[in-house]
Amino acid sequence: MARAVHLRIKRQPTPQEQPYWEEFEVSFRPGMNVLVALRDILENPVTRDGKPTSAVAYEANCLEEACGICAMLINGRARQACSALVDRLPQPITLEPLSRFPVVRDLVVDRTRLFNDLQRIKAWIPIDGLYDLGAGPRQAPADQQLAYVLSRCFSCGNCLEVCPQYNEKTGFVGAAVISQGRLFNIHPTGKMNRAERLNAFTGPGGIQECSWAENCVKACPKHIPLTDSIAALNRQVIGQVWGQALGH
Repeated sequence: MARAVHLRIKRQPTPQEQPYWEEFEVSFRPGMNVLVALRDILENPVTRDGKPTSAVAYEANCLEEACGICAMLINGRARQACSALVDRLPQPITLEPLSRFPVVRDLVVDRTRLFNDLQRIKAWIPIDGLYDLGAGPRQAPADQQLAYVLSRCFSCGNCLEVCPQYNEKTGFVGAAVISQGRLFNIHPTGKMNRAERLNAFTGPGGIQECSWAENCVKACPKHIPLTDSIAALNRQVIGQVWGQALGH
């Protein structure tokens, strides 16, 4: 008898409608991940009891834990569906959208807030025009190694999902944005906007909202030292605030 995979999926057709649950069953194949199971449902949207239904909406792109877009709650844990292997998950496998972002449909959420916060702290390296700027500034090997680790963030939102401070009441920017601020502050060109970037972390929703639950570093699929980034950027913010107060 062929082995089956039992999935329980939280559905929500529109942002205004109430969510509900549907159960599905697909055939197991060795090495399949959650995205493969969702694709099987997409090809044949029939519930476990044989009732035709709409296809489950979800997002996927790279299929190799490089884009971050397939983040969801899998058996209650925030993680990537592409790297969640079915044979390592207890059944029924429960799939839900991330709860800290507005639901668009089913497992698809709107991460606009995260990207707006990245814009708020100027998480980029400014350049002057599109012409050839020549070789970039030299960077110490130690800074290069740290920058590589921090640059692995792909804005999946897992760290925000598990953060008790990331909600509408606080407006906290969260660990991912803080770590990106640290990344661009250590870049030789990014340092030019360091003061402006740090000022963005001092207002409402800034780094002072962190309660040091440390859930973020445990949830990060790229093993980014998020708590180290929070501590490092906090020192930078405090140093700048004191410097401004003393007129330096």
